Amino acid sequence: MSTFGSDLYLMKKAILFGASGFIGSYLLEDLLQAPEYEQVTIVVRKPLNINHSKLITLIGDYHSLPGLEEQMVADEIFIALGTTKKNTPDKAEYYQVDHDYPVLASKIMKERGAKSVFIVSAVGANAHSKITYTRTKGETEKDIIALDFEHTHIFRPSMLLGNRKEHRPLEKLIQKTWTVVDLILVGNLKRYRGIEGKDVAKAMVYAAKNQSEKVKIYEWEEMNDLLISQI
Repeated sequence: MSTFGSDLYLMKKAILFGASGFIGSYLLEDLLQAPEYEQVTIVVRKPLNINHSKLITLIGDYHSLPGLEEQMVADEIFIALGTTKKNTPDKAEYYQVDHDYPVLASKIMKERGAKSVFIVSAVGANAHSKITYTRTKGETEKDIIALDFEHTHIFRPSMLLGNRKEHRPLEKLIQKTWTVVDLILVGNLKRYRGIEGKDVAKAMVYAAKNQSEKVKIYEWEEMNDLLISQI
C-alpha cells in the first residue's frame, strides 16, 4: 500500500477468520499493531476477551456467516481456518471447516468489495492428491483463486514450530527433531523446512504491504525472504 509522505498511510480495513487458532492469534496481534490498518474485524464462535480500539468482534460460524454479511467490511481478508481429523473426525464437518468456510467467507467478502485475500494452506496442496489433507487444501486454493480477487496470496507452511495452547506431546517431539532435519533440506526440499507460526503470521502482514502479482504462492523460501526483507 502506498503512502502520502513518510508517515501517513492509506488506511485499510482487514477481516480475519480463525483468530483463535495458532497462526490466527499471532495474525490478530500483528494486524492490530500494524499502522496500515484502521480497523480489524474478526469472526469467532465466542469472544476472545481482547479489547482494542481497532477491533470489531462478530460472533458467528459457517452457518451464521451470511447473516453477518452487512457487518463485514474489509479491503483485505485473512484466513487462518483449519482443523484436524482428531478434532473433527466427521468427514463432512472436516471439509466444511477446511474448504467450505474459507471459500464462503472469501465469496461474501469479494461480493462486498474486498480486493485481496491471504490464506494459510499447506505445503503439497494439490486438488488431485490422494491424501485427504493435501487434496482439501488444494481444492480450497483452487476455488478461492477462481473467485478472481485482484490479489490472492497463498501461504504453504510445512512443519509449524512454536507453542500451541493445546497439549500435543508427539508434535513437540517432532519439532525438536525437525530443527536437525532442516539442515539437510536444501534445493527443492527447502519448502519442507519448519517455520514458526508467528513468522507465518508476520509474512502474511508483510505481504500485504506490497502487492503486485495476481496470484502469489509462498512456501518456506518466499516467507523467509519476506521476513528478512523487513529486518
